[in-house]
Amino acid sequence: MRTYFLSIGLLIFSLGQVAAQRSCYYTEHMGQQLSNNPSLSVEVDNIENFIQRQLTLATSSRLVGTTTIKIPVVVHILYHLPDENISDEKVYGQIDMLNKCYRRTNADTVNTPAVFKSRAADCEIEFELAISDPLKRSTTGIIHKYTPVSYWQANDQMKFSDQMGDDAWDSRFYLNIWVCNIRKVAGYSSVPGDVAAKDGIVIDYTIFGTNSSSGYELGRTAVHEAGHWLGLRHIWGDADCGDDFVDDTPKQRSYNIGCPTGSRITCNNGPAGDMYTNYMDYSNDACVNLFTEGQKTRMKALFALGGPRYSILSSHGLNAPLNSETPLPDEAPRWLHPQLYPNPATNELILDVAYDIRWVGKTLSVFNANGQLVIQTTIKSKIQKIDIQKLRPGLYIISARKEDDSYIKQKFIKL
Repeated sequence: MRTYFLSIGLLIFSLGQVAAQRSCYYTEHMGQQLSNNPSLSVEVDNIENFIQRQLTLATSSRLVGTTTIKIPVVVHILYHLPDENISDEKVYGQIDMLNKCYRRTNADTVNTPAVFKSRAADCEIEFELAISDPLKRSTTGIIHKYTPVSYWQANDQMKFSDQMGDDAWDSRFYLNIWVCNIRKVAGYSSVPGDVAAKDGIVIDYTIFGTNSSSGYELGRTAVHEAGHWLGLRHIWGDADCGDDFVDDTPKQRSYNIGCPTGSRITCNNGPAGDMYTNYMDYSNDACVNLFTEGQKTRMKALFALGGPRYSILSSHGLNAPLNSETPLPDEAPRWLHPQLYPNPATNELILDVAYDIRWVGKTLSVFNANGQLVIQTTIKSKIQKIDIQKLRPGLYIISARKEDDSYIKQKFIKL
């Protein structure tokens, strides 16, 4: 059996060249995960060998039956500022775009180059917002959660509540999508085989769904990242004339950007040239419009018995909930900075740090106008009371600092 282990060096192939655009971070993220967790490389290799065995046994329809695969989805919207709290309507639009692209019903399929039309596939994969959560309670499949984190790195911290993100729903049965502010990155996916708590897709809030970000207007970043979640590689194989393990996608030198036209011949792939209209390339949203039959077969192989996505087929996420109780939505704080009141004060001060629960447990200090420490206590709740009865009248400064070097420094007057 051929071994398909991918070296870390190959995985981080020259993505720095894409600095001019907000790119998919899948390859770099995969390389980091392999570096941090050597056992993951064994799992990735095992999954690749599993896929290849399935592809030698039968066609995709025989692997998983002729029924369309339906994937329950939960969308975790993490927002710090109000405009990051995207609407449910935008989520519905993104799910609709996923389905149009994976079922090949989007209107722009007419733009698929004639030379590639015979390879274009209805992938028979659909995405639906969950209606039953892991506890079988009623859900919309959309979570809106305030976070004190103003922006995220592509390091998976948004996937954990104890990091001020939101915990994944059981990834054996749901596709988790986190939508948040990741700034310079358009999105990324976990690699099949990664730990369950990290399994899913992350998309920047400005790029999720139909939006105004040039080149990303149609929400096809999520289509691309879902392809990674379903086992697809970038079409250029993340190497110079690399291998994406799909027979009917031509080898190509590297990624394409913008909106190419005509035949772009690289890696001796003439006369057809690069398949720059494939969802797994980097072309603009308006210029990508197909998955191939080979990509379809590869994706559906993951749902075969023993495959990494097989458990999705037994998910109850799309079944009627057994409990009509719906968890209460998370409420955002009324402001995004510490509030100190009343000011002036006589007997008691209130410090409101509800905007950032990470202040709980931190040391709070009060200094007089001469810089002398007069009170020191621990912040024990989001609404912290401070007894100032014993202080002399005058000007004071209240101070606290977190590990990330953010700080509180406010003046108050004791009457």
